Amino acid sequence: MNNLREFSSDFDLNRRRFVTGVAAGSALISLGLSPFASARADRQAQLQKQKFAQNELSGTHFQLDLAETRVNFTGRNRIATAINGSVPGPTLRWREGDTVTLKVTNHLAVTSSIHWHGIILPSNMDGVPGLSYGGIKPGESYTYRFKVQQSGTFWYHSHSGFQEQTGMYGAIVIEPRQHDPYQYDRDYVVMLSDWSDEDPNRIYAKLKKSSGYYNFNERTVGDLFKEIQANGVAKTWQARKMWNQMRMSTRDLSDVTGYTYTYLINGQTPIEGWKGLFKRGERIRLRFINGSAMTFFDVRIPGLKMTVVAADGQNIKPVSVDEFRIGVAETYDVIVQPTDDSAYTIFAQSIGRSGYARGTLTPDLSITADVPKMDPVPNLTHVDMGMNMSAMGHGGMTHGAMGMSGMKGSESSEMRAMDHSKMKHGSNMQGMNPSSMESMGMNNNAMSSMTKHAKTEYGPHVDMRAMDPQYRLNDPGVGLRNNGRRVLTYADIRNLYPSKDRRRPEREIELHLTGNMSRYMWSINGIKYADAKPIKLKYNERIRITFVNDTMMNHPMHLHGMWSELETGDNSHLPRKHTVIVQPGSKISYQVTADAIGNWAYHCHLLYHMAGMFRKVVVS
Repeated sequence: MNNLREFSSDFDLNRRRFVTGVAAGSALISLGLSPFASARADRQAQLQKQKFAQNELSGTHFQLDLAETRVNFTGRNRIATAINGSVPGPTLRWREGDTVTLKVTNHLAVTSSIHWHGIILPSNMDGVPGLSYGGIKPGESYTYRFKVQQSGTFWYHSHSGFQEQTGMYGAIVIEPRQHDPYQYDRDYVVMLSDWSDEDPNRIYAKLKKSSGYYNFNERTVGDLFKEIQANGVAKTWQARKMWNQMRMSTRDLSDVTGYTYTYLINGQTPIEGWKGLFKRGERIRLRFINGSAMTFFDVRIPGLKMTVVAADGQNIKPVSVDEFRIGVAETYDVIVQPTDDSAYTIFAQSIGRSGYARGTLTPDLSITADVPKMDPVPNLTHVDMGMNMSAMGHGGMTHGAMGMSGMKGSESSEMRAMDHSKMKHGSNMQGMNPSSMESMGMNNNAMSSMTKHAKTEYGPHVDMRAMDPQYRLNDPGVGLRNNGRRVLTYADIRNLYPSKDRRRPEREIELHLTGNMSRYMWSINGIKYADAKPIKLKYNERIRITFVNDTMMNHPMHLHGMWSELETGDNSHLPRKHTVIVQPGSKISYQVTADAIGNWAYHCHLLYHMAGMFRKVVVS
């Protein structure tokens, strides 16, 4: 009976969310205003200006108050953990070279914290309880004070419990001391996030009991018949055989989905839709921030080309695209230029195609644009399982995930959809010259050899090991391959300015991202954080970190306090990132200069993975 009651409650919650879609709008709630105050365009414009004016703070001294706030995104009142009474918190505008002082007061009943994501600062200002400091206890304040050493788009969030999921996050925009290299007429923050009416502790408990609890996109009997009709019984059987033997799903794309999530842009639901004004011919800078707890978004603006000019706050050589995938905690700045007086939809669909966030660029707040249909739900492929199909000739396999051998099978329909020789971005190593590949420790023999796994990766806590993971910098990822649109990949990103540290790495650290997906256990090298030793770095040493993803999920890996300089093939213009997405069954590497003494966090930024997929880094 309890299980039935829980199911009925969940069903009722989601029925109301999809039918009503009502939301009060976080910033409007904090102002005591109704989003339905008036239908008149001039009144809407007035509210829009008032909302943004009061939800943005600038200068060098800031007071941030952490407290519970009542919100209503779905037609049901809920309690959020908010900053200055709003979800998201206020956008903070700083200036490069200034020293900022931020007094944070905790009005919650539990310890809290604020982490300044991607900001280069002293360790004791980083805001991670247990590493940087003890956290901010109830009724107490903590004063952060540091010099701003960078410019660009960043964000901040709680690093305590699941508070980030319940609303404690906000944007940071840092103006450069010198002129910005790109010209634009308007500047908007576009913060993507995911909200659930459920208690995040309850979400986590459900995932521990059944990791697929929120996945309603599994393939059905109807899908099976369609595949048989298209490919025949034999090929369909071969395509599904391995997945069935391994008891793994080709649609394990996202742990938490639109079944419980409402996807937001700047605190606005898809029903409301955030709006940004423009005039014809203006250049508009959109600062995209993925402040969600668990959701990857695929972003496009139908009818407009996007010129990507910054990644994770760092200026890059401009890249013109139709679409980009933004992982949890990443930021991308794009410039668009409408040439008419039409409205344009900012469309951000979840990676699992279970829902979307929506905004509108418009010359008139009374005008909106059509919302495109979501793309079909994609299937993971053998490549996402860490198999190098080109090395196997796409034929019989002698090695497979989980050490399985002797498997036979022809190229699946999934693999045909990902023909590397025909992929519009070319082979997965395009743009990497031999010297770059050698500097990354890659040669023909190394790339063709199977990956070695430590003894700690064997046991009930790890249910998959990638046997031949590849560098896939040109791969836009599952669901975006060959979709007819120009999609940004990591191979496209080049830092606008020359790399500052040209030294060759002194040593390499290889880290395997591991887990048992059915038991919802996450780890690094098969060892959870509670049982792991710290990673020790010598001050100012230059190292290479190589990630091998032994799971079938994307993991956004975030190193605090130092830049991660992604190895994309151009060693003179390595893009500097604070969060690096490691695709399923792949490997990726970047260089780090250990120029920040202290204790630092290093973890997957998927909130419900963080407890296990986490390491302490000590620089001394």
